[in-house]
Amino acid sequence: MKLRYPSLYWMNKLTPVQVLLIFYFLAVLLSTAIMSLPIAYQEGVEIPFIDVVFTAVSALSVTGLSSITIADTLSTTGIILLALILQLGAVGVMAIGTFIWLFLGKKIGLKERRLIMTDQNQHTFEGMVRLIKQIVYVLLTIELIGFIVLGTYYLQYFPTAKEAYLNGFFGTISAISNGGFDITGESLIPFKDDYFVQFINILLIIFGAIGFPVLIEVKEYIFSKSDNQRFMRFSLYTKVTTSTFAILIVIGTIFIYLFDINNFFVGKTWHESFFYALFQAVTTRSGGLSTMDVSQLTEQNHLFMSLLMFIGASPSSAGGGIRTTTFALAVIFIITYARGVGSIRIFKREVYEEDLLKAVTVVMMAVILVFFSVLIMTIVEPFSLTQILFEVTSAFGTVGLSLGITSEITTFSKIVLMILMFIGRVGIISLLFIFKSNKKSGKYHFPKEKIIIG
Repeated sequence: MKLRYPSLYWMNKLTPVQVLLIFYFLAVLLSTAIMSLPIAYQEGVEIPFIDVVFTAVSALSVTGLSSITIADTLSTTGIILLALILQLGAVGVMAIGTFIWLFLGKKIGLKERRLIMTDQNQHTFEGMVRLIKQIVYVLLTIELIGFIVLGTYYLQYFPTAKEAYLNGFFGTISAISNGGFDITGESLIPFKDDYFVQFINILLIIFGAIGFPVLIEVKEYIFSKSDNQRFMRFSLYTKVTTSTFAILIVIGTIFIYLFDINNFFVGKTWHESFFYALFQAVTTRSGGLSTMDVSQLTEQNHLFMSLLMFIGASPSSAGGGIRTTTFALAVIFIITYARGVGSIRIFKREVYEEDLLKAVTVVMMAVILVFFSVLIMTIVEPFSLTQILFEVTSAFGTVGLSLGITSEITTFSKIVLMILMFIGRVGIISLLFIFKSNKKSGKYHFPKEKIIIG
């Protein structure tokens, strides 16, 4: 599809990734404008512009890192506006735009389908519009159920129904978008002994982080006829994603507990320890909500949680990081190469070499990106290396957990974190493909020569 306006002709020369990044940049500007509205803040409250931008970027990238206290700063209108930005960030700019376009009865062209495919990390044009419809319907259904359940349950915690359902509404959006923002002023610490609230939030965080295609496949399996269920085959993506996701939660829960068995968990009952450890393992996938002050944990746990946040959520989800499938492919590649096997095989399927190359590239680029971000921030900040690493991996993984230094860092470091949040949301591959042109590569090749490795 060619653009009809001569002034916009230059956009036809851009790749889908370049156009998509422009749209996300425009979304950042729009979110900043929304969060700059006076009606978004409580009477008499004024915050620096850098904090307005930081909050907008954090919400659009569904990170949750905040240099302000939402409960003491935003008005009810501001809380609703922030929830809308979180929703936009969770589903994706192109998904929301496509749904509105369809609602207005417009036709989705080839260029738009390419943009959707890029935004949702898909490989083919087939079923793009149907995928967007499914994502929006599934998310809205889960959010409606979460809002009703949490809002009604919160009636026992808050003096008015308005406050209860406002907390239920925002809490649901924040959890399923993996945004990590809260309007209690203490995240979920007020509910540290309420396992029902924790369980609902765990489910919402998982629904938002495990990947929209997984939710759609599970939904189709559940609602298909029993005869058809026997012949349904889950995709390799779903199998790898759910397996890796489950393994990371189990390993995360065990090690978070073990690293603090002689510190934070001393004197705790088995169920208190279990839910504390489980919730932190789940929220490091990209959730950002917390039932405890994570700064009370040991430095070993901070480093371990930094690794979990670096891995992040699954592709085509509301989360960031290198993604679970990338981590799985990288680990399996190392094991396979060490065993001398020629090809990567998972669940009786072979993995494309292109996907393996992408996975290794993403891991390498992410390590370099995090390393230099930490290096730069240690130059300008007085905080410890562990605190800075935790903040950096939290931003890159769009998690939102913090050791309490976000509001104290310099403007320069806030800019670094905003860049990391943006990259974490759109993905390393999209970042690399900015420089890719639409021109076809030449058909000739230079002679190959071996290089000594290791």
